[in-house]
Amino acid sequence: MTISKLLGACILPCLLLVTTAGLRTKPVTREVPPEKALATFQLPDNFQIELVASEPLLSDPVAMEIDEYGRMYVVEMHGYPLDKSGTGKVRILEDADGDGKMDKTTVFAEGLVLPTGIMRWKKGILVTDPPNVLYLEDRDGDGRSDIRDTLLTGFAMSNPQHNFNNPLLGIDNWIYLGHEPAVTAKVFQEEFGDRGGEILYPKEKGGKTLPQNALGRSVRFNPDKKDIEILSSYTQFGHTFDKWGRYLLVSNANPGYHEVIAARYLNRNPDLLVSNVTQSISDHSSEVFPITKNPLHQLLTDVGVFTSACGITSYQGGLFPAPFDSVTLVAEPVSNIVHADIIRDKGASFTASRLYKDKEFLASTDPWFRPVNMYIGPDGALYVVDYYRQIIEHPEWMADDVIKSGALYNGVDKGRIYRITPKGTAKASWTKNLKFGDAPDDELVQQLANPNIWWRRNAQRLLLDRNPEHALPALEKMASNAASPAGRLHALWTLEGLNKLDTKTIVHALQDKEAGVRENAVRLAELHLQQSPELSEKLLNMKNDANAKVRFQLLATLGFVDTPQAAEVRQAILFRDLNDPWVQIAALSAPTSGKGVLMDAVLKNYKPAIPAYASLVERLSTMAGTSGDTAAIKKLVRNALTNDASKGKPLTKADWRPAVLHGLAQSMKKPKDPGALKDTKTMLLQAALSNPSAALREASLRLLKTTGLPQSNESVLAMQRSAKLAADPNAAPERRNDAIQFLSLDNPAKYEQILKKLVAPHEPRAIQLTALKTLSAIPDETVSHFLLENWPSLTPDLRDAAISTFMVNDKRIKLLLDGVESGKIHQESIGWPRSVGLMAQGNEALRNRSRALLTKKDDARQGIIKKYYEALSLTGNVSSGKLVYQKNCSVCHQIGGSEGVAFGPDLGTIRNRRPESIVGDILDPNLSIADGYDIWIIELKAGESVQGLIANETPTAITVSNYGGQKTVIARKDIKSLKALGMSSMPAGLEAEIDQQAMADLLAYIKQPK
Repeated sequence: MTISKLLGACILPCLLLVTTAGLRTKPVTREVPPEKALATFQLPDNFQIELVASEPLLSDPVAMEIDEYGRMYVVEMHGYPLDKSGTGKVRILEDADGDGKMDKTTVFAEGLVLPTGIMRWKKGILVTDPPNVLYLEDRDGDGRSDIRDTLLTGFAMSNPQHNFNNPLLGIDNWIYLGHEPAVTAKVFQEEFGDRGGEILYPKEKGGKTLPQNALGRSVRFNPDKKDIEILSSYTQFGHTFDKWGRYLLVSNANPGYHEVIAARYLNRNPDLLVSNVTQSISDHSSEVFPITKNPLHQLLTDVGVFTSACGITSYQGGLFPAPFDSVTLVAEPVSNIVHADIIRDKGASFTASRLYKDKEFLASTDPWFRPVNMYIGPDGALYVVDYYRQIIEHPEWMADDVIKSGALYNGVDKGRIYRITPKGTAKASWTKNLKFGDAPDDELVQQLANPNIWWRRNAQRLLLDRNPEHALPALEKMASNAASPAGRLHALWTLEGLNKLDTKTIVHALQDKEAGVRENAVRLAELHLQQSPELSEKLLNMKNDANAKVRFQLLATLGFVDTPQAAEVRQAILFRDLNDPWVQIAALSAPTSGKGVLMDAVLKNYKPAIPAYASLVERLSTMAGTSGDTAAIKKLVRNALTNDASKGKPLTKADWRPAVLHGLAQSMKKPKDPGALKDTKTMLLQAALSNPSAALREASLRLLKTTGLPQSNESVLAMQRSAKLAADPNAAPERRNDAIQFLSLDNPAKYEQILKKLVAPHEPRAIQLTALKTLSAIPDETVSHFLLENWPSLTPDLRDAAISTFMVNDKRIKLLLDGVESGKIHQESIGWPRSVGLMAQGNEALRNRSRALLTKKDDARQGIIKKYYEALSLTGNVSSGKLVYQKNCSVCHQIGGSEGVAFGPDLGTIRNRRPESIVGDILDPNLSIADGYDIWIIELKAGESVQGLIANETPTAITVSNYGGQKTVIARKDIKSLKALGMSSMPAGLEAEIDQQAMADLLAYIKQPK
């Protein structure tokens, strides 16, 4: 819940990775006592803040819950960051004198390891304490739990910042668990190296199980039904639902993103490759505006940007003024703030804008203020959970001197909970004599319409627990309560949870005047399609609904209806909302979407001026290639290469024909029967050689690499002509490049001499790179010997590509290490990810040799860094700095979302860092490894292997990212094995490329206001 995922890695020199300075460079700060804490806060003028609990009543709070009797349960995580001895606790705080402040504390449960969340359930509470979800209950009424039951187990015990957390009851009656992939610990492997196992109900033999650590995605479960499911996305610490049940998530550097499409829709069509299921909703920069005095930041902590976003909360308390009914709040403990965004609809998803310009909803001058979670109370107030520690970052990413300083647990005996309300709000009254748990059933039903989500959620939960038959008429009446859309919504889902929702009520809700109710009614109808098929017709009648989110949900739900009428409605919605990429994904998730009818409809309606049509064609073609339907593939290629859609005009990027071939090339596998695509391969050959469209030539060649060349004289002659064209310096570079790529379809050893001549400084960069790649396809060590001989003449771009050609087999790797040992190849040219691969390879001799060569410490490094500190006294030139950036940094970085490739961290996030810190990062960035940049080796069933960072993953595909922003989408069904190497990618320094004045210029460019 803290260290920024922006602060990770890149293959080329990265500017953000490490600062060598720790506590020793900062003034010593002391805690602010509770009685003086309120004076440190800055709030909007119309709000007030009060302290409702503090030490010694509680300490190290990370989550809270207020039950129906006014008891405040608080989870204390004392063990963070390294103590797994079982110091965690759950306390009950109470207000004995009724003044609105807690004055009584009882230890409800102890012996927890690193507890991360809490939820009221049945007569007790659920607590997430990795690897378990625990149920704790007090049976004898003494305020201490005497029942401890493990409901679920198997979650990873990874770094505490990334363990599963925050159980949350959704409106759909499922309990949601925040969860993300386990991170690989490098420093504290013994403590946090557990990556989890199968997730299951331990007392249910033969019950439902999830694969290892739920594949690193969030989970929902229903303890009563012993059901459990993997969601399509993941979150870090915290998650929330908006008023209508849309799922919003958070991660260190991302203050809010939306799970747009659920796993159940993607799972029904494995041919659909989707690499991302979430939409980042922020429309503004990552800047935050702390007011902290003497902030005390650690190794990978940025200043002035999101680096620890957590505890996302959709405000639904009904107490705050407009526009807070559409606001989410996010804690940012490193910067000592709570941030507020106003959420607005945008198609199938949202956009989030700053509620306050250049300031935060809540900020403190106290560097020990560590908000980590928020909670909406029975009074509609916002309760802020303050972990209150001197250090919030984890020592996995700290300097050794900080770890050894003894300061890691400063504040372990402290903690605060604050109450925020509009000015003039009275003290909390729920703390005394709240007896909602004793309310009659009819009163619970009425509270489903309460403006405050606390009452609605607890009323729904209590009704499900009681299962009262006599309350059904009241619930059915509430489901049509014209005065309260929220009441109608909760009543519908409560009836569903009680298995008492009938078709008539659903049909009525499908016609509701409120779009959010209609959207949920479609979800509810989806659950009843089998037993009430008449609902399908009602859904079909909604195709012209005025609301984009209702149409999106309808499109997703109708994917389960396999009728011509449903297909017609899906098409109508698709073409109406085609520019929304989420609508395309929802439409294609239907199992029948890849059968050709939809493609015919798309091509019939195709509009080249609208790029969304080309993207849809490519998605459909990708599905056809994944399916392996030879007849469909032949038809697509034939149409693409014989249909003169452009009528003699040059093809645009939005033309459908290249899109078809690109889509097939992304997913097709070489056919087992070489003759199965003979005619198709001949057509592709002719197009690759002579089609007037460069886009079609390139796309045909790309697909030929999968299908293979036809066995014919025409192929032989084509190779000869291509070899001649490749060597012709007077030919157009574009045509020469095509010819070189074409040679790769044959045995490239035949063209060794031609290819070697093309890897020369006078040749265009693109031709050199293509020739090098083709030369590398010769299976022996030809390319390695050639590169070692010609290394001094290779440009940096060529050197990077050249290193990749060594990383093929043991013989080539040996030659690479020979080059490093001799000094011909500098270690920095290899790059950190490939260095990791070398040091973790299976060949023991080469592994040991790699480690010996690549882990040598440069004793002169610190001297170099100190020398470059002189650059801090030089006047930097912004224009010159931009050139330095473009040459050395832009291939992996952007600044403020532009001016480069978005692979490594955005350098706009370090604008407020100390110059000394940035210089150290540039020149010696390998001192630490940040999370989120683990290197994975993916072995495919076809025998190939892919190595890189997992940028995104969904139920059906993963996206592997490599340097330069290159991404590869891999279908899960094609993966044979997937293994984390246990290390992250980090680069070497830049002193060979940047002198002191260039460093000063670069600093000036990076630090300029944008």
